[in-house]
Parts: sequence; structure tokens; C-alpha cells
Amino acid sequence: MTSSPAPLDLTADPAELTAALVDIESVSGDEAAIADAVQAALWAQAPHLEVIRDGDAVLARTNLGRDSRAVLAGHLDTVPVNENLPLRRTGSADSADGEVLHGLGTVDMKGGVAVFLHLAATLPRPRHDVTFVFYDCEEVEAARNGLGRIERTLPEWLRGELAIVGEPSNAAIEAGCQGTMRVELRCTGTRAHTARGWMGVNAIHALGEPLARLASYQARVVDIDGLTYREGLQAVGIGGGVAGNVVPDEAVLSVNHRFAPDRSAADAEAHLREVFDGYELSVVDSSPGALPGLGAPAAAELVAAAGGKAAAKLGWTDVSRFAALGMPAVNLGPGDPTLAHTRQEHVRADEIRAVAETLRTFLR
Repeated sequence: MTSSPAPLDLTADPAELTAALVDIESVSGDEAAIADAVQAALWAQAPHLEVIRDGDAVLARTNLGRDSRAVLAGHLDTVPVNENLPLRRTGSADSADGEVLHGLGTVDMKGGVAVFLHLAATLPRPRHDVTFVFYDCEEVEAARNGLGRIERTLPEWLRGELAIVGEPSNAAIEAGCQGTMRVELRCTGTRAHTARGWMGVNAIHALGEPLARLASYQARVVDIDGLTYREGLQAVGIGGGVAGNVVPDEAVLSVNHRFAPDRSAADAEAHLREVFDGYELSVVDSSPGALPGLGAPAAAELVAAAGGKAAAKLGWTDVSRFAALGMPAVNLGPGDPTLAHTRQEHVRADEIRAVAETLRTFLR
């Protein structure tokens, strides 16, 4: 890793391009070096594209006058380094598992970014117009997300008939996404000395009833466009207590709800207020889901290019932002999403190439 990385070769094997991108450290908020490298490579190797810079995001697009446009979006940033840089390799093309790339960002999501950059340089005349969005600060709070900034300042760059977000999906199409909501349930009591506990009311003990409701909760399983979305409701934190000899007079239970995209955020909140009827509830974080929209022509073409298979995305991704703009959106990228944000991040080289081939078939 250096402050001035070697020039990127966008026409190279996308697995090799992934390796080059991984070795440009780009923790959220420090994406300037990788954005510089991406911008320089697009200017030099993709003269057919209109290329602009927005902060540490780089945007590029064809302007061929096609009847439809696909938006391919991938974030340049990673979570903090965790003893997993520089890149290392195991295996080979002749081994059972093939060549495997290990390191920060291999899964989340420089493999997907490499595929998009490779296609940007090697498909000058795709059958759909294409916009490529390489953005910053996805791995931190939503207010800093580069895609959100672009939506506010350059909204015309996000318009199209289909959005493809390169988040890891095991090289398969994962359509739409779940919504997510976090609420806090607050119980109050009366302080007392623990030696005279009967004189107080223990707020932590009062959480027993809402916790029992959570333990017996039966989550919905929903079929949308032939895809199965599983909802969830989980306690994710408990806060309370004053001192080791004081009956606590306040306790807070934090609950996360993952809801299927047929519910709006308002529907999800109403459902939680029904589940926890009788308790004070406040919403502290909320992001809507995204319907799969696989019936849209461009989405159906992509599914066909991927062999006719798609699955539901069990999690939240930036496809939600595109769905809010009225576009069908899917996740398609190399790598196992369960490895994201772990020290063990790794991706198979042949999976990177498989995603590139699927998208090449769709766009060519």
C-alpha cells in the first residue's frame, strides 16, 4: 500500500483488478487515493464515457441514446483495517477451490467495483446506456453516505430503468432488500436502597414482560414475486442501573425489526406499537426496504442473463435508495456476504469473473 498507487489497468482480468483495488487502503472518510486512481483510469482508458468527480465519488456514463439505462453502483470505502492488508493469495487456477484473494474489501466490495470498472472500459457500446457510480462513505452513518449526497446534488445521474448494486451476493442476484427499524422501549420505576428493595419499583425487572413477548414472537415469512423474505424481531441491547446498591428507576430495551419490503416504515412502526402495546416506544433509526421489481423489462433481462435465478436479499443495502426513486434494484456481486467486515474476508477469483460474465451478457 502506498499513497500513490500504481495506475489501474481496467482492461485486465477483473480478479487482478480486484487485487489492485484492495491494496489501495480506503477506510471510510479516506477514499481520496482510490477515487483519484479510479478517476485517472477512467479518463485514460474509457474515452467513450462522460466522467465527473463529486467529492470522493467518481461517476461515469454512456450517452448513446438507448431506450433504457442501467445504473451500476459500488462503494469505494471499507471498514477499518483489521490485520487484513495487504492482499494475499491462496490456491491456483488448478486447485480444487481455484485462486482465492484474501484481504480487506475483497468481499465488501472491491470485487464488485472491479467488475464494474472492467465493464466500463471494455464495453464501449452496451445495448443499454449505463451509468457507473463509485461512491464514498457507505460503511458509516447514513448522513455521510456518498450515494445520498449524489441523490441530493446530482439526481439526474441516478435515473434509469434498473439499478445494480455490487454488494456481495455469492455471485447470484439478490433482489430488493428488507427494511430495518430500531426502537427503544422504556420502563420506569422508583429508586430505593437495595437493602430496602420493597420500597422501590425495579425498572429492569419490568422488562421481563416485553422480553417474554419477544421470545414468543412469530415472525412473518412473505412471498413477493416468487422470492421469500423472512422477517425478524430481536432484542439487541438493554440499558439501566444506577449503582450496585440502588434499585433502578429506568431501563431501556433496544429492539431491531427487519421487515419485508411489502411493509412501509410506517407499517413496521405500527406493527411494533401493536406488539409492545402498553409500553413507551420511540423509533431511533429507520430505513425502508425495497421491492424486487423483477417484472420490469430490464430486471427480467438481467435475471435471464443470470440463468433465470434470483433470491430475496435478507438485509438492508443501498438498493433501498434506488427503490425510493421508483427503480427496480438488485444486489449482484462476488463474495459471501457473511464474510463482510471480518478479518477473514476472501473471495474466489472465478466468482469475480462469473459476475463480470453475467453482466457482460446482460449489457452486450
